[in-house]
Parts: sequence; C-alpha cells; structure tokens
Amino acid sequence: MVGRSNVGKSSLINAVLKRKAVARVSQTPGKTQAIQFYLINDRFYIVDFPGYGYAKVPKDIARSWGQLVRGYLESAEALRLIFILLDVRRTPSPEDRQMHDWTTASGIDERILLTKSDKLSTNQLTKSQTAIAKELELTEDRLIACSTITKTGIEAVRREIASRL
Repeated sequence: MVGRSNVGKSSLINAVLKRKAVARVSQTPGKTQAIQFYLINDRFYIVDFPGYGYAKVPKDIARSWGQLVRGYLESAEALRLIFILLDVRRTPSPEDRQMHDWTTASGIDERILLTKSDKLSTNQLTKSQTAIAKELELTEDRLIACSTITKTGIEAVRREIASRL
C-alpha cells in the first residue's frame, strides 16, 4: 500500500483485514515513518509504506522515505501487486504520477484505490474516476473506489489480494 500522507492507507488496511487496530491510524500526516509489514495468516504480507507528499517531518527524512520505498520495491522478489491509494477528490499529484509511472515501467502489477469515495455523490464519483483514469492513462477497470466508512470496494481489494495467492 503506497500513497500520499493522509490518504487513508492504515484505515484501508484495517478495513481489508476486518480489524480496528492492526495498522495505527493517526490524524497527523506522516506518522508512518518506516515500512510496516503485516503478516496475514502466515501466508502473505501487506506492506504499508510511509506516505509521500504532505507530511509534518523534516524534508531530509521525507526524502529518505523515497529511497527506502524505492529500495524495497526494486528488491522485493515476492512482490505481486502494488495498491496506489489516491484521494478520489483530488487529481493525482506529481508524486502519484511518478509512482504510477515507476510501477508501469517496472512491470509491477498495480491497482489504483480511490479512497474516501463516500465523500462524493455517485455522479461526482463517476466524473472523478473518469478524470483520474484519463490523467494516469488507464482504463477505469484498473481503479477501485473505496470507502472505509461504507466499506465500498473493500471486498474488491480482498479479491485482488486473493487472486495473487
């Protein structure tokens, strides 16, 4: 799971795992400052990366996160799928675009999870999905609208994980 600070990575992990406090959720962006590994049923890991973008940490620490993430992604032989989390209410940032471009160039399978989908009407959600797909040059079937509040999309995320086991 990778995405900007405050996009909802920890909340999504908890929702996917049907647990309230596996991943620590904070109101302060940038709390996850290391790669977090969650071993699931002794079968696979869900990996939570530090957020990029807005985080209340010194710039040199934020830069080191990029090196940490890139180093892991380039050396993780068991990596099957990357979920890039985007806030559905925002256009992809340069960092989001860079992560998408990197996964595409590396040949790593990805799914774009559009978090906070409960904040938009159905019409707004459809427009946003179309705009994000166009911005990232993807078909809309590569996007999954998610909400940890309404649980929309959570089962689809579980299916994506299960299909790789």
